[in-house]
Amino acid sequence: MPRRNEIKIFAGNAHPGLAREISRRLHIRLGKALVSRFPDGEVKVQIKENVRGCDVFVVQPTCRPVNENLVELLVILDALRRASAQRITAVIPYYGYARQDRKDRPRVPVTAKLVADLLTSAGASRVVTLDLHASQIQGFFNIPVDHLFATPVLGVYFKKLKLKNIVVVSPDPGGVERARAFAKRLKAPLAIIDKRRQDDQAVVIMNVIGNVGGKTALIVDDMIDTGGTLVRSIEALLAKGAKKVYACATHSVFAGKAIEELIRSRVTEVVVTNSIPLSAEAKRYKRIHVLSVGGLLAETIRSVHQESSVSRLFV
Repeated sequence: MPRRNEIKIFAGNAHPGLAREISRRLHIRLGKALVSRFPDGEVKVQIKENVRGCDVFVVQPTCRPVNENLVELLVILDALRRASAQRITAVIPYYGYARQDRKDRPRVPVTAKLVADLLTSAGASRVVTLDLHASQIQGFFNIPVDHLFATPVLGVYFKKLKLKNIVVVSPDPGGVERARAFAKRLKAPLAIIDKRRQDDQAVVIMNVIGNVGGKTALIVDDMIDTGGTLVRSIEALLAKGAKKVYACATHSVFAGKAIEELIRSRVTEVVVTNSIPLSAEAKRYKRIHVLSVGGLLAETIRSVHQESSVSRLFV
């Protein structure tokens, strides 16, 4: 007998805490699966319960260690496909390999498309993801993609702070659409930082477009990686007369010396979500505040399962 009305949630080792939170919010038990390693390091997976005909969701951000977590996800998807799950949705709060989304230099790959193909080949029927580095990545898939935004979660937090004389800042021209949506939610003006990237590490701030003098600036970005762009942006805004600078981002990648950079900076507060598990070092930094996207992902999973509108979550 078809079991499409039965929903099951599984998780790899990337972020089991978030998967458990989602399961609690949906009032269902997290699915039983063995996700371990063979002696030589290969990923070993066994689904420990019947999923035939079920609507299955796999929660696995492809964060550090990126290759390990990506392969885990692919192997889990393959195991579920071969176990005859009716529909398999990959819930990827952080979509790794997204920064190489076009050929901007000779002889470089388009890894965002490569990962999309791998997910589909492994057995994903649908993808749920959060704040892609570039929106066009949705078009790399030949299966449905629900592209969520953390703006509602982050926006509620900053509304509660009731900051006075606020201006929302995009740290680069590519992030203007995201910052504009945030500014609209907070009913605040928008400013843009014009930057030049010399290489993957070095960023030079060229100009601040917009009035930030005497205002509380809020930098809005999709991720904080090495922290270089963020710290240079904070310095530029303060140099232009901003009174305080807050920063928020969906994904707390915090690679390299990002935490040290933030500790030395004059940022008032950095707000991120738990799309990626926060490192022990980052948890010790008192000016980092973490918001949960568990509720947003749980409601999205509920909507996908019930085949109701997901766009209602962005109102």
